Amino acid sequence: MNRYPLSFLLFALLLAGCASSEIVGTMADDTPIVENEPLVPDDILTADILRNLPDVNREFRAVWIATVDNIDWPSEPGLPVHRQKAEMLELLDRASMMNLNAVIFQIRPTADAMFASELEPWSYYLTGENPLAPDPFYDPLEFAIEEAHRRGIELHAWFNPYRAYHPTAPDSLAYNHVKNLFPEAVHRYGEQLWMDPGSKVATEHSISVIMDVVERYDIDGVHLDDYFYPYSVNDAEGNRVEFPDSAFFVKQAGHLDLGDWRRKNVDDLVEGLYLNIKERKPWVLFGISPFGIWRPGYPEGVTGFDAYANLYADARKWLARGWVDYFTPQLYWAMESTGQPYGALLDWWVEQNTRNRHLWPGNFTSRIILEGNSHWEPDEVISQVRYTRLVPEATGNVHFSMRAIMPADHGMGRSLTENVYSKPAIRPRTTWLGMDSPQAPEMELQHLGSNRYASLKPRGEAEVRNWIINVQSDGEWETRILPGWNRVIPLQKENDATALVVRAVNRLGLESEPTVLILR
Repeated sequence: MNRYPLSFLLFALLLAGCASSEIVGTMADDTPIVENEPLVPDDILTADILRNLPDVNREFRAVWIATVDNIDWPSEPGLPVHRQKAEMLELLDRASMMNLNAVIFQIRPTADAMFASELEPWSYYLTGENPLAPDPFYDPLEFAIEEAHRRGIELHAWFNPYRAYHPTAPDSLAYNHVKNLFPEAVHRYGEQLWMDPGSKVATEHSISVIMDVVERYDIDGVHLDDYFYPYSVNDAEGNRVEFPDSAFFVKQAGHLDLGDWRRKNVDDLVEGLYLNIKERKPWVLFGISPFGIWRPGYPEGVTGFDAYANLYADARKWLARGWVDYFTPQLYWAMESTGQPYGALLDWWVEQNTRNRHLWPGNFTSRIILEGNSHWEPDEVISQVRYTRLVPEATGNVHFSMRAIMPADHGMGRSLTENVYSKPAIRPRTTWLGMDSPQAPEMELQHLGSNRYASLKPRGEAEVRNWIINVQSDGEWETRILPGWNRVIPLQKENDATALVVRAVNRLGLESEPTVLILR
């Protein structure tokens, strides 16, 4: 019987290397052990390494960056360009430090633009005056995309398809504002201006704006929130004011009643956007974050606002028809809420997800900032993330909004990082868009003086968005996730490392076969 276990032989091999042919011992049958004759072939070592390779965390971890009313960025209208850039970098650095892997950046809050557009005016919330461009000129969306990708973070562009004016901005409108371009399709409703979803001109304009961004920018997703038809406004006597779309209804509705006609208008927008995006850039994800309750009574016992009847948002249909790649219902209630329990609502949305799209619920993390009965402690949000992880079909969370996780006395960001986001994660795989997995990368061990590093080179034409790096040291594994532009893995501080395993990940989260480098 061999008195040397395999673990001892592996250890001897890794210490000895291949520099000399000196006999360093004998096996039980007196066969000499020679340093430059490995006892265990590389293919056996590789098989053992891969057998014990740990799973990588797969989770969508995102945060909304809201620009309307300068909620998150920039901190006020008209900041100097260098301060706008510095604030954006601060937000992205914070997301990276917290091991988040996506930001959802609001670039069209009110028929305006946080990017260089020939279709709509620059946003007041950016420049402080319509329709001035940043001076000195830069494109905030291009800048944010480049810096997010530099950190290995996805950027999803968030659009409001119909809101045309918010009362936090001045009344003066730019010459190319939608109210001036097609006034018959833009209505004043309460203190806001709203594009009529029944207007084909307005709908086609919004789709054109969104597709212009898809065409020109390297975004990872297109995102809509819960604003379709506006939330209702009441008059001085408390009666609901009807949205003034009767002229379009009379011309277009045919046999449909008002509610069904309005829902069809929104359905057409959602389906049309999905098809347009997939025709042009199928890898760009389309996501919606509707109001978290489809209708009261679904599931049983749920009470509250009826988005189906009031926003004319048949969100269950969009999910069932597969008109989205990811779905982020705004589950903005506590775990123990009696009428809107977080867990029961999430479970119900899972049941509706018959096309197995990504389900990434939205969390009202900013309630940490509110006072009185609306205030939450950090433990509430932590509990919601942990519950989401117990539901296999729900694979991530989106937090509203960035300001809630910035450094502050309430410690929300610190609590998330320490309790649920302490290790990095890759976005879940998107498997229904027809993209192939990337090829395994080429990897070589290089030396620079006494330091070691591994050089990486992608194979094939597929873009690498991230690398999954596994380093084995003393039988333990460390997992890192690096942005795809990185081509070097330093090893000089890991002289005890025995193996390095790398997988390439494309923009849909699909990973390559592993490439293994045995470190001698």
